[in-house]
Amino acid sequence: MNRADNIGMLAPMAELIRAWRETRREQGDREMIQIVPYRNAWPGEFREIASTLRVALGGRALRIDHIGSTSVPKLDAKDIIDVQITVPALDEGVTSALATIGYELDDRLRRDHRPPGAFGPESDWEKRYFREPAGQRPANVHVRVAGRPNQRYPLLFRDYLRAHPATAEAYARLKRRLAGGLADPTTYPDVKDPAVDLIYLAAEEWAAATGWQPGPPDA
Repeated sequence: MNRADNIGMLAPMAELIRAWRETRREQGDREMIQIVPYRNAWPGEFREIASTLRVALGGRALRIDHIGSTSVPKLDAKDIIDVQITVPALDEGVTSALATIGYELDDRLRRDHRPPGAFGPESDWEKRYFREPAGQRPANVHVRVAGRPNQRYPLLFRDYLRAHPATAEAYARLKRRLAGGLADPTTYPDVKDPAVDLIYLAAEEWAAATGWQPGPPDA
């Protein structure tokens, strides 16, 4: 896939972005999503968070990984560290362990976006989502079950972007346009998901062609 293909596959989002800009003009400005240039400090900040999580969770966490845009070198992102904790099952033991170090369960977010063409039960996309303790740098902590599609998705997506800088650059451009054009910042994930799906479908083809498998955990 060449550079033009990478950028071109995000072109269908252009009309959506323009429509949201019109809505913004009608509704007035609100606090917007901020996309910042890549920061070299992000990997180290992840390691600090992961170290605390590992001590609290012990063997309950099969792996702890840096995911999301802050895990991809040179990719612009929101200044929020995304962490995935892989567990054998979604049980109260993990929730209790995280609560002891100040992580707060957000019960509104119990399921991931399901990409087009995904097979299997809805339970494949269940998760638990936690917000960082008071005073800690912003972080999103996602707890997912080992082997489920939603646990594999962010690892593949991350590795694909790391291996395809032109796609990562196109993705960063889209995020900046969305962040600057959305009238309601709470809709940012919903509007971004279709573009992420386009990249994910390409990532699946890459995984099949290369025999990709998740590497060792980050923590």
